[in-house]
Amino acid sequence: MRLHFTKMEGLGNDYIYFDGINQKIPMDKEFITKISDRHFGIGSDGMIVILASDKYDFKMRMFNLDGSEAMMCGNGIRCFAKFIYDHKLSDKHVLKIETKSGLRIVELLFEDGRCIGAKVNMGKPILRCKEIPCIYDKEKMINEAMIVDDHEYHLTTISMGNPHTVIFVDDLEILDLAVLGPKFEHHELFPESVNTEFVQVVNEQYIKMRVWERGSGETMACGTGACASMYASYLNGYTKDKVIVQLLGGCLEIEYLDGIIMMSGPAVNVFEGIIEI
Repeated sequence: MRLHFTKMEGLGNDYIYFDGINQKIPMDKEFITKISDRHFGIGSDGMIVILASDKYDFKMRMFNLDGSEAMMCGNGIRCFAKFIYDHKLSDKHVLKIETKSGLRIVELLFEDGRCIGAKVNMGKPILRCKEIPCIYDKEKMINEAMIVDDHEYHLTTISMGNPHTVIFVDDLEILDLAVLGPKFEHHELFPESVNTEFVQVVNEQYIKMRVWERGSGETMACGTGACASMYASYLNGYTKDKVIVQLLGGCLEIEYLDGIIMMSGPAVNVFEGIIEI
């Protein structure tokens, strides 16, 4: 069987995209881990499939490189929308997309007639621990001190459709995320594991971030993580309600507006191809 795919990236957060409407796509762990492998496969942070939706314009299913299915992906959904437009699955400039985290509305961004990215309504941030989920004896975890591996960290935990915990640090460069990241990802506080953002505040409108994503490890960027980091910075009084978030792969503009998080950023085609399975 031959499958057509497009590799796309949003700030270096790269996924393999398949049109699952016009071809049947395997969604098992073996297939996903094989094609995501950077030495023996196409190479990516995971796989995203475009499907028909019974409720909205399209449905997105997104998988991490270890084969686990994720609830949402901010960088992935921008590329998802661009894929739809570029492959003429729809000519709409505003799309309603079904995800495991619910409806996401995506507005395509254009330059010289080309789709270059998207602005995404990421929904309301969730702070109640039970809904994240986070096992904690308070209703919310905002700037709460925790001992992890004999060190004290202050955690602000938020769901953007998937769970995030944000930790503010003085210097991102000295962190060894390969060691530190898994300690939070698999911590008993987080029964469904967690994405962990380490954030350095530059000023009230600019922050830097590195991310350890559950199921994928450190990635170049994480859209939902950037949203969680912006909102955590705002909650803790470090920034205003509109912030540029610098990630390893580039920058996103995140705004907290009328209780909703809005995210704007690029979406890029890397290459297209055919894989035989």
